Amino acid sequence: MRANAIVFRHPISKIYDTLPPPSSELDEVLAVIFTGPCQPTQEDIKRTPFLVRRNQVSRALTWLKLNHGDYADIVISHENLLEYPDSDTPVCIDYRTSVINKEREAMSVHDTGEEDGVESGPCSFSVQSLTGEEYSKMNLEAIKAAALSHLMNDGKIMFVGHSSTPESMYKNSSLYPSMMPWLFPYGLGAIGQDGLKGKHSISTQKKQFLMYHDK
Repeated sequence: MRANAIVFRHPISKIYDTLPPPSSELDEVLAVIFTGPCQPTQEDIKRTPFLVRRNQVSRALTWLKLNHGDYADIVISHENLLEYPDSDTPVCIDYRTSVINKEREAMSVHDTGEEDGVESGPCSFSVQSLTGEEYSKMNLEAIKAAALSHLMNDGKIMFVGHSSTPESMYKNSSLYPSMMPWLFPYGLGAIGQDGLKGKHSISTQKKQFLMYHDK
């Protein structure tokens, strides 16, 4: 696979300077949709990833504030955290009837049509998301029409502005920690950072990055 990417900086501090956000704001950008022959039970809802563990979120934010430079100025709101329920989802749940848990449009010609699942133990959830593939063959006017139809049907949207100039891919040691914080939890260790000069060559560091199992 080959691709080109242009990265723009987002004004994160203008979006959220307090974490976690109020639970009332999550419904504007996030929802849980169940599909299947029956509605989810309370036991289904209690399973991950639908619940927010307050203590774990508080510990994670405290750790980030102490150890990650980009989180140093963030305000941790325990009042907002208490708004998240312990035994219920923090966002709205939508249920849609479906005979099987597969999208027919996504099935290959060799797919037998059997449902995805397990023979023993808890049933796993099928996580689905929208991609741009269905829009790749649409022209600009068709995309605008689809977006307008989404808005006319009270669809949810989130708009975030970005800087007018793209980020440089070269000599920009903060780029990868900003794009992939899960790989750089301290915000350190990226290619070309000042703390590594004279201790670790860039070529050696790149070779080590390419040794990841998911390369």
